[in-house]
Amino acid sequence: MEYRQLGRTGLTVSEIGYGAWGIGGSMWIGAQEDESVAALHRAIELGVNLIDTARGYGDSERIVGGVVRDHPDVLVATKVPPKNFVWPAPGGLHPDETFPGDHIRRSLETSLAASGLEAFDLLQFHVWSDEWVGKGDWLETIADLRQQGKIRFFGVSINDYQPENALDLVRSGTVDTVQVIFNAFHQQPEEHLLPACAEHGVGVIVRVALDEGGLTGRITAGSTFPEGDFRNTYFGGDRAAQVERHVDALAGDLGIGTDELPDLALRYVLDQPAVSTVIAGMRTVRNVERNAATSDGRRLTPEQRETVGRHRWERNFYLAADE
Repeated sequence: MEYRQLGRTGLTVSEIGYGAWGIGGSMWIGAQEDESVAALHRAIELGVNLIDTARGYGDSERIVGGVVRDHPDVLVATKVPPKNFVWPAPGGLHPDETFPGDHIRRSLETSLAASGLEAFDLLQFHVWSDEWVGKGDWLETIADLRQQGKIRFFGVSINDYQPENALDLVRSGTVDTVQVIFNAFHQQPEEHLLPACAEHGVGVIVRVALDEGGLTGRITAGSTFPEGDFRNTYFGGDRAAQVERHVDALAGDLGIGTDELPDLALRYVLDQPAVSTVIAGMRTVRNVERNAATSDGRRLTPEQRETVGRHRWERNFYLAADE
């Protein structure tokens, strides 16, 4: 496992982190707790030292806490949901409606109780809008929680497919990390956000590096998911068929099989030096071992990176049409 600096925090994090949304039983159907615990233990054995969870991920905080209490060197990040429970954050709201201080405190205390931990290494807002910079009492609250020793660092999870919506925050110097969607299809963060983070020493945690499974090569026009599973919406309409076409074209141009695409997709993200870590969703030991093996120091060739760049496919999660 290779490691990188998490911005200016002084923390060293594994290139492959553990995204724990899928193990909590919330919106991803089918996770088995014993399998999730085994996957977490195997990830730690292989050098993964950052686990990302959230208050809104069902039982994820409890499961993660039960594992990491025996591994004090493993870093745990969690998230505060917006008070209005609206994802993504719409424009025109005041932070008193989304992240007032009393709500942040209550959410953190609930997360600490659920996990059994005394503190979190990183507390993140689960949505963000740059309209909130300099407004409300959230920043004062975060400073107070740090002083109390309940959190070490502060970050935000940027709205889906809106990487420019945190540029003012990054430049303000008040945030330690940002979490952002970045993958072989959604390359927009490379334009402005990643350079800004590099300039201001902000750590970058990449989510959805495999496009919620789209870049694994296992999503086809005929894919189906259990009732209540998030992927029924994400790959709804003709989205699954679109993904299959784009994946086949990308793999064909690279001269690889679609089964090799997950490794290459992770390497594409890690090829960007501003990226600190990639939090891959891993519900099984097999997935843990596959993804962890990507962190071996090898990078894409210039030809491979140029080929991936030609397959940029910017689209919004909320739109089903090809763009």
